[in-house]
Amino acid sequence: MRFVVDEHKVRVSLDEVKRVDLTHTRYPSPSCETVEPLSDFISTQAKSSSSDKPKMPHSRKRELGDESLPPQGDCKRRRESPDTRSSVCTQRRGSNHTISKRSDSSERYYHGTHSENAGCPRHHTESWVAQSGSRGYSARRRRRRAHHHHRHYQNHNHHHHHHRSRSRSQLRSKAGGRRARSGEDDREGHLICGIGDLLQSRYEIICMLGEGTFGKVYKCADLQRDRTRVAVKIIKNIRKYTEAAKLEINVLNVIKEKDPESKYMCAQMLNWFEHHNHICIIFELLGLSTYEFLRENNFLPYPLHQIRIVAHQLCAAVKFLHEINLTHTDLKPENVLFMNSKCSIHYNLRKKRDERMIKNPDIRVVDFGSATFDDEYHSSVVSTRHYRAPEVILELGWSKPCDVWSIGCIIFEYYLGFTLFQTHDSKEHLAMMDRVLGSMPTHMIKKSRKTKYFRHEHLDWSEGSSAGRFVHETCKPLQRYMLSDGDEHRKLFDLLSRMLIYDPAERVTLAQALQHPFFDALKHKSSPRGEAR
Repeated sequence: MRFVVDEHKVRVSLDEVKRVDLTHTRYPSPSCETVEPLSDFISTQAKSSSSDKPKMPHSRKRELGDESLPPQGDCKRRRESPDTRSSVCTQRRGSNHTISKRSDSSERYYHGTHSENAGCPRHHTESWVAQSGSRGYSARRRRRRAHHHHRHYQNHNHHHHHHRSRSRSQLRSKAGGRRARSGEDDREGHLICGIGDLLQSRYEIICMLGEGTFGKVYKCADLQRDRTRVAVKIIKNIRKYTEAAKLEINVLNVIKEKDPESKYMCAQMLNWFEHHNHICIIFELLGLSTYEFLRENNFLPYPLHQIRIVAHQLCAAVKFLHEINLTHTDLKPENVLFMNSKCSIHYNLRKKRDERMIKNPDIRVVDFGSATFDDEYHSSVVSTRHYRAPEVILELGWSKPCDVWSIGCIIFEYYLGFTLFQTHDSKEHLAMMDRVLGSMPTHMIKKSRKTKYFRHEHLDWSEGSSAGRFVHETCKPLQRYMLSDGDEHRKLFDLLSRMLIYDPAERVTLAQALQHPFFDALKHKSSPRGEAR
């Protein structure tokens, strides 16, 4: 049974009347109902059989504006006013999730923090649950409402933090000049810089072109060359990337010395310097990579006449590298860039879609960070997985022919719009090769240290397994990938079959590849524009 103390305007249980000090702090009424005098209320409530209602917790009273309550020692988190809850919630994201429960006769309290719900005021949660209990809800329904309340705060704080983090990033970009000039790095080792910042008082940053494991590439204006646009590769301030950048600069210097006029389609280094412990390499500004253009064109294959031009230039560029005793080791469509990626757009009525066609298919080979001279140390594993030669997988030693294999995989991708060997497992990779190119030579299997891949001089692979069925359904013999029986298509696949020979000693060289009949049309300056795909 309960009554209302008029002087305090608060509900207390009848058994606690003797402990109530009328001179104690005055509390506001938790609701807006009219308060009856004490004597009238006692006489009325003594006759009623209404069930007892739980005592309202201090947290609810604080929420309703009572600032005179003593602080609670069981809650370690700072109290906030409702106006500052969202900001505190954002500041406390990332703390561990701790939920403690206290159960009594009519109330259940949940308090704590969560990485997605940090800062949800404990007193607000308690008030929600306490109100549910006062209405006589079941324990299960109270728990459900409390869970809903936590989810509500989780979503609210998530969106609120998103907006705050975005605003911080915007402020960081505005303040990037000051940070870049002071040489500040972010957590990953990147130089913090923004639009309009100057590098070496010469290169003004315009925008970011891309980001990789090595660092970031920015489009800049060269103030000493009438604001000519250049690409600046800023290496992370991490030792291993710094050392790799120095090796790349050495390779680029050799390329520039051997090919000062850039006749062999390799990207030229214009300059380099060190800026706040970050190595910066200046290149000519190029267009999209062949992979980026393919992706933006919904992986629509390149026309055959453009494949011929790009393949010929790619072979010529890598042949030049081989002549100066250099192996690229990381050839892939991402490292083949168009000089200018302007394109024309045509609508295909039959397929009901827009199709892009590059206007100028001239290319440049980039990224010499993994390039290796013949007399240098050769690491056991090179190349990106999809373009990795079998001798690299089997650890038989590699040299220039591994670049030829990569070029064959690249040309195939230009022709069909997808990779030839789409896998991330070495054994499955070998199974795909076996399906597309036939069995691997026995002498390569015997020489390999990867004996776990083979059994009785054959690939240890079950075609009845799920992986085996996937390879069988995904891959097929090379010649069956031809889109047409035309003569030019046959010439292309003959070239590919020579580039994708298992034995590197028997694989075609790039000097021989450039003499292949597939490139005869270029020798006569007649690259037909409308060949069928």
